[in-house]
Amino acid sequence: MKERAYAFFNEAIKKVNEANEELCRPEEDVVTYSVCKNAQFAIENYLKGFLLNNGKDPSNFNTIDSLYKECKAINAKFKDIDLSDFSCKSHQIDSRYCNEVTKVSNCFDIADNLDTFFRREKIIS
Repeated sequence: MKERAYAFFNEAIKKVNEANEELCRPEEDVVTYSVCKNAQFAIENYLKGFLLNNGKDPSNFNTIDSLYKECKAINAKFKDIDLSDFSCKSHQIDSRYCNEVTKVSNCFDIADNLDTFFRREKIIS
């Protein structure tokens, strides 16, 4: 399970970096769909990786919110990660997207905060 968990973490890191690269473009050139999906996949992969790393099967959880709640049940420090600006957290994963720079920027910030959290907790390096 640990090997699978780290595959999820590596994919999450890759997606955060791709979203960040897209956001570094001039606003009129930003492909918001790309930022949205990369941030969404990063969040999903971080949470699934954490569950696998703790012996839980993530396939039982169909939304970001359900993954997040399960992660929070394992580690209460997840409460420090604020998902309130993540508007598609209660929907089926990969069924929604935003196309406004401010909204996708918020989603990227959440993915980046998860990355920082995982590094601070020494779950990834």
